Amino acid sequence: MTTTSRGAGTSGPAGGVGRIESAEAFQEAFGVSRETLDRLRTYEGLVKSWQKAVNLVSPTTLDEIWHRHFADSAQLFDFAPQGGKSWLDLGSGGGFPGLVLAILLAEKNPDARMTLVESDSRKAAFLGEVARKTGLAVEIRVERIEKYATHDKSQIKDVITARALAPLSKLLGLVLPIFSPHTVALFPKGRDVEAEIVEASQKFAFDFTQFPSLTDAQARIVAMRNLAVKTEG
Repeated sequence: MTTTSRGAGTSGPAGGVGRIESAEAFQEAFGVSRETLDRLRTYEGLVKSWQKAVNLVSPTTLDEIWHRHFADSAQLFDFAPQGGKSWLDLGSGGGFPGLVLAILLAEKNPDARMTLVESDSRKAAFLGEVARKTGLAVEIRVERIEKYATHDKSQIKDVITARALAPLSKLLGLVLPIFSPHTVALFPKGRDVEAEIVEASQKFAFDFTQFPSLTDAQARIVAMRNLAVKTEG
């Protein structure tokens, strides 16, 4: 199934939010608390102070962090099942979208647990510093995704996210071992999303829904469920 409208019953902004250039604009768009905003401000400062030593984001987007990274990550929250307790972000890098979602979860779903998987030890150290400075209870796994998925395949995940990590055909292979019948995977994708879906469907069976991105007119959010390997015949 494919749609191009936002899901019913979402609590976030409907339609495009325009350019989000500041913390105040983010708060107006997403309706977060002052505590959440303060955490994101702390996060912003840490990104800018660590950027020279660790390449966390594209330098050209550093001055657009509220729109290109915070809002782009936060929009995924609305597409996750309400009350989902077990969240997993793969290839977390600078924490987008996983750490931003963890900050939202601390306000909106405090019983939820976010796990961040990042193989680069320097980026993992950054994630740990943000978690420490913002008081977030997150699990950070410094290992390759393939190893994590193999060792923890018995763990049930309600929500899996990944941004700018790999094409869908590879992503689905990575998440398959930790995908359950009620898991929802949320993948932001660019203009090649249709081709990626077609390629992935050659090997995998899945249900999916597309939603327009709030931050990029050419991007889509792909929500995927019921993942399985196709069988011959």
